Amino acid sequence: MASPAPASQVDTPSNPLGTVSLGAQERAVIATLFAHRGRVVSRRELSRLAGLADLSERRCDSILVSLRRVLGGDAIITVRSRGWMLSPAAEHLVADLL
Repeated sequence: MASPAPASQVDTPSNPLGTVSLGAQERAVIATLFAHRGRVVSRRELSRLAGLADLSERRCDSILVSLRRVLGGDAIITVRSRGWMLSPAAEHLVADLL
């Protein structure tokens, strides 16, 4: 019986996320949340500021799912009926990505 493949190492001293690469839309959304850290950003505002206003209303949602996979589930806080905000604990990770 074959053994499972070893888990990939993500942690490196220079970049805690390893060689993670984000697409242009993901980068725009995370940059917007980082620029407005400490406050809730609504879906409409996030779409407009990240340059996604021409796309589906739900595009921000799917991008946030992708970002949570990269940064961790607690990196982006959902504020029900209001929007999202970057968690203070994730700010240093995002700063390294930008």
